[in-house]
Amino acid sequence: RKKHRASAAEGAGEPGLSCLNSAQNGESSSAVGTHSNGVLTSTNNGNSVGAGLGSGTCVASTSSGSEVGSMKKKKRLSQSEEDVIRLIGQHLDGLGLNKTVDLLMQESGCRLEHTSATKFRNHVMEGEWDKAENDLNELRALMHSPNAIVVRYTQRMKFLLLQQKYLEYLEDGKVLEALQVLRGELTPLKYNTDRIHVLSGYLMCSHAEDLRAKTEWEGKGTNSRCRLLDKLQTYLPPSVMLPPHRLQTLLRQAVELQRDRCLYHNTKLDSSLDSVTLLLDHVCSRKQFPCYTQQILTEHCNEVWFCKFSNDGTKLATGSKDTTVIIWQVDPESHQLKLLRTLEGHAYGVSYLAWSPDDTYLIACGPDDCSELWLWNVPTGELRTKMSQSHEDSLTSVAWNPDGKRFVTGGQRGQFYQCDLDGNLLDSWEGVRVQCLWCVGDGRTVLASDTHQRIRGYNFEDLTDRNIVQEDHPIMSFTVSKNGRLALLNVATQGVHLWDLQDRVLVRKYQGVTQGFYTIHSCFGGHNEDFIASGSEDHKVYIWHRRSELPIAELTGHTRTVNCVSWNPVIPGLMASASDDGTVRVWGPAPFLDTQENCSNMDS
Repeated sequence: RKKHRASAAEGAGEPGLSCLNSAQNGESSSAVGTHSNGVLTSTNNGNSVGAGLGSGTCVASTSSGSEVGSMKKKKRLSQSEEDVIRLIGQHLDGLGLNKTVDLLMQESGCRLEHTSATKFRNHVMEGEWDKAENDLNELRALMHSPNAIVVRYTQRMKFLLLQQKYLEYLEDGKVLEALQVLRGELTPLKYNTDRIHVLSGYLMCSHAEDLRAKTEWEGKGTNSRCRLLDKLQTYLPPSVMLPPHRLQTLLRQAVELQRDRCLYHNTKLDSSLDSVTLLLDHVCSRKQFPCYTQQILTEHCNEVWFCKFSNDGTKLATGSKDTTVIIWQVDPESHQLKLLRTLEGHAYGVSYLAWSPDDTYLIACGPDDCSELWLWNVPTGELRTKMSQSHEDSLTSVAWNPDGKRFVTGGQRGQFYQCDLDGNLLDSWEGVRVQCLWCVGDGRTVLASDTHQRIRGYNFEDLTDRNIVQEDHPIMSFTVSKNGRLALLNVATQGVHLWDLQDRVLVRKYQGVTQGFYTIHSCFGGHNEDFIASGSEDHKVYIWHRRSELPIAELTGHTRTVNCVSWNPVIPGLMASASDDGTVRVWGPAPFLDTQENCSNMDS
């Protein structure tokens, strides 16, 4: 009889092969049915039998009650497939879909975590600290590491358990029990004695709120115990207990990697997965990037040598050979610029500008033959200081100290001064032929490029100096990133170079730009300063992603050398360029029209 029934089952296409086949294919049969909640049932002679999800079993039967095991016919899962199933199971478990998890584990034959880990987890969440401590012995046998490491890890886990136990006793007002844990269990571990001293101080807390405030601890309950489990898991292999929220972590890493590889990503990074779709790869359009002319400012009547956005991004200052500085106001909504005021009287023209840290003051310098420096009060439009130490000086560059009360200035004739807001000389450094200056965030060190093709650091407090960067060609200008780590150099006949100031190494040479012996100013820009922009003697503006040597955009429109580019520090989609053609171009994202005008792009 058995042989006959088995043959019949084979000839019928094995109807009892899997308890899930009919459910997965959307079919129904008299042998297997599925309810809307996903619980499988089978009927035997009219009697309904539920497949108990909580018990981890799955029932499939033929009309006679004999079973054909589905797992025998199922292919063996690879390690990566098992890992994926466990990750999905953990995520579903976190959503509270426990029955679905049971069914997934039952059908796949996988185990979400080791039974010892499950027992340990339950004891921790229920606050059964003695049992949880005993569970460590079982878990210890599952750690496949050198014995010394296992001992150390077990000791740390025990310390974390006892610490939670101690704090919960204190919160409940059980001071004697807490004291016993401190003296009889924590202290004998001889682990992290500094922390034990801190814990002993919590005995003086007068009430539970005081304890939680001083410990920055959430208090007894699910949240603090979940955090404890997250810490404990780091000492266990993932085969025993998965790291917390592992699937979300992997997805977040994937999203961040795609953003990092996106050459045009220029928006604030949001680590939340809710802000993106996981159904498509991350791609930023070039049309969202500031490579389209939004405005052409034509108020200057001669070559425009410099432009610089204020630190708060609300204003743009432009300096010209026409002896004027123009302050432009940036509209916060439309990002259009309108003329705010004109500062006149710079007889030699204006080749360099520097905003004070709070944007109250603006210093203007002239070209090589200019011995004067102007310090303007921007809100009032009044000249606060007109400084000149000697008619033989050449004050062509300036940089503000971070305190906003001092600045340094110098030029190629060997002047290097530190002054206050009234132009009074505070310190000087003899014999340094300065090409460009930058004040470091420590408030003491000044970086200066000189005529020896190098950048040196000068400390005005202890009067020491040291070499930081050495190039083989003249450094025409340089700027430093906000974090002070990277320097961007425009090097004569070479182009734009990126240096790491901390490691003192050349990181990257950017290609495409035409750089002779004109002074051209480049800049960092975009969110997180991921981009670099520079003018060029071929009348273009070049933009690179910081990690890519080939330009991602070449902006055309100017008709003569582009002397300076400034990226708005607050509005990442706004950039300005100043040119010998007498105009300032304001660049932004594409208008809503489907056009590629003013932007030629190259895939790097």
